[in-house]
Amino acid sequence: MHTTYKIFTVLIAAIMALMAVRWIYFRILAIAKKKNVVDNPNARKLQKQPVPVMGGIAVFFGVLAGLLVGTSVYALPFLLSHEPVDLPSSSLLSVLAAMGIMLYMGAIDDMIGLSAVKRLLIEMGVVLGLIMSSGGCIDTFRGMWGVGALSWWLAVPLTVFAGVGIINSINMIDGVNGLSSGICMTCSILFGVAFIRIMDWGNAVLAFSMAAALMPFFIHNVFGSKSRMFIGDAGTMVMGILMTWFTISTLRAPAMTEYYTPVVRTNMVAMCLAILSVPVFDTLRVMIMRMLKGSSPFKADMTHLHHAFIQIGVSHSITALIEILIDVVIVGIWGVCVLLRVNLDWQLYIVLMAALLMVWGTYFFLHYHTVHQTALWQRMTQMSRKTHLGHTAWWLRFQAFLDSPEVIDPDDEGHHRYENNHEND
Repeated sequence: MHTTYKIFTVLIAAIMALMAVRWIYFRILAIAKKKNVVDNPNARKLQKQPVPVMGGIAVFFGVLAGLLVGTSVYALPFLLSHEPVDLPSSSLLSVLAAMGIMLYMGAIDDMIGLSAVKRLLIEMGVVLGLIMSSGGCIDTFRGMWGVGALSWWLAVPLTVFAGVGIINSINMIDGVNGLSSGICMTCSILFGVAFIRIMDWGNAVLAFSMAAALMPFFIHNVFGSKSRMFIGDAGTMVMGILMTWFTISTLRAPAMTEYYTPVVRTNMVAMCLAILSVPVFDTLRVMIMRMLKGSSPFKADMTHLHHAFIQIGVSHSITALIEILIDVVIVGIWGVCVLLRVNLDWQLYIVLMAALLMVWGTYFFLHYHTVHQTALWQRMTQMSRKTHLGHTAWWLRFQAFLDSPEVIDPDDEGHHRYENNHEND
């Protein structure tokens, strides 16, 4: 099968995922409002009114639709030629099962709550099940530190530890509009590009389907008002397990250099860490600070990087954009290291230094000036007022367009329209 057709398959899957979420979004929103499935404001949360919290279900629906159509288009030439279908990845069933379990767990947590211990045990079980059913885990460092293959007695605990860390890092940065979805949309695109380069078409379809499914949700969450819906724990759990799978798949795949740049050696561990740098390093710092204070690392507080931006007056949308840009810059720094043929070990060290400087350094810089209310802090708060675009004419026009009622299909019961000003609002 020609590479162009495979790329076309990825594109069709992404378009289908986007259209599916666009179709179901207002339907899920109406259900959330009618059943009062909302995230209520409190002293720790930044929203000022209840917000529907079933966005993860819409995103998961889009991923399923994209994957179904993508794999169908991929299989079409085999069916027409009466050849056995060579499916892109036999592990996709394991991934979908893991995503489904995480969706249910997150939905239960959104509605009635789960303790940190129960969530942790379920996450460990799901990651372990994903390892055993797919046969994939982080079992090689690809020559970094002179380490090749790892024993499964070491690789499996390492993968479970990394997977639980990634899942919780995605969940814990979900604090401002569009941040977790925007970060995961960016990560999915970056992983998707990597999968195309290593010719892993099944994961490429999955990655771009996730990115496309997150796009309408991200737009409504950032720009919408009555159409805003949080992704909730159901969504962050799904995104977290998928980022875990992408990391496993990237590290177990044939090295990118075997296909394209035989002279340049690529540190895939550094690449994955760079792609996930903002959620991983922000969560790592938060947990360390909590433990140093004698608190549980899972006890919620307001010490994330996005809180530091909000405290100086930066808007939610610009805060999300800044953190996404930080993530992209760190990936770019890693990419420059590859182009300059930096050795494997130093690719990792440079990524670590860049992440510590840009994620930890930014937080401590903003926190110091906020606590001491320096002259620079006063200038930053004045400048931050310009980031609030919610009252500009173009923003209000776009918001009105997003918040407009969605027409239900004529075959649907009632032949009516979803009104965003529902009686239960």
